[in-house]
Amino acid sequence: MVAVPELISPKSSRVSAARRLGKRNFRSKERLFLAEGPQAVREAAAHGGLVEMFATVEAAERYADIVGEARQAGARVHLADEGVIADISTTVTPQGLVGVCRFLDTPFEEILAARPQLVAVLAHVRDPGNAGTVLRCADAAGAEAVVLTDASVDLYNPKAVRASVGSLFHLPVAVGVPVEQAVAGLKGVGVRILAADGAGEDDLDDELDQGTMGSPTAWVFGNEAWGLPEETRALADAVVRVPIHGKAESLNLATAAAVCLYASARAQRASGGCRSVTAS
Repeated sequence: MVAVPELISPKSSRVSAARRLGKRNFRSKERLFLAEGPQAVREAAAHGGLVEMFATVEAAERYADIVGEARQAGARVHLADEGVIADISTTVTPQGLVGVCRFLDTPFEEILAARPQLVAVLAHVRDPGNAGTVLRCADAAGAEAVVLTDASVDLYNPKAVRASVGSLFHLPVAVGVPVEQAVAGLKGVGVRILAADGAGEDDLDDELDQGTMGSPTAWVFGNEAWGLPEETRALADAVVRVPIHGKAESLNLATAAAVCLYASARAQRASGGCRSVTAS
């Protein structure tokens, strides 16, 4: 006779507690959030964020390596039926794995103390999918930190976590920092502030041609619909536009962020750039 795996009860207090993390006030109170899908759960287990995991029997068999990593990381693993996973999940088509993770944000002072060379500052970014995608772009470009201002979306919104595709677990992220404090703090440790704006006075191509982008840099990205307010633009050392060489009206936030961050990363790695000096 084949043994039937014991499944957690839908009425379990653990299921109820996980379900509540779909709401921001409960996330803030418990300092816990949800990570869904194999990639996010794997990264959470690998980088010390995972405290609990729910998995269907099928998913536990398919992703046995992730289950093993979760247990090795000290996380509690619960087998659950698809109804429980659907109840906890915030997606239309759950992938069978849901992780409960501890908050990972880093104090802004620690980011400054590390003397970052490349930083993405999200000022007034309200769409969680955009926030997560910019975080992913920053991770891919090799940025050392991301800062979400107090006017931006919740870092632990499920859509933001999904859009980061695990990058949330890779680099320091400060949250709730007033944009004025973020800019002043970064300037104080020698970081040049560039505001990304389609109506910027300076052209990204010109900045690259002039060799001005090899120094430590923080890019400030604004709201998806109306960009950066004038008072925020005024805080920057330069307001830079991504040139449109074709007929497109503009670039969306995540695409513009990727272009800007990679431009800085390339300049910093070039001869004489700060990254080439510090590279091991």
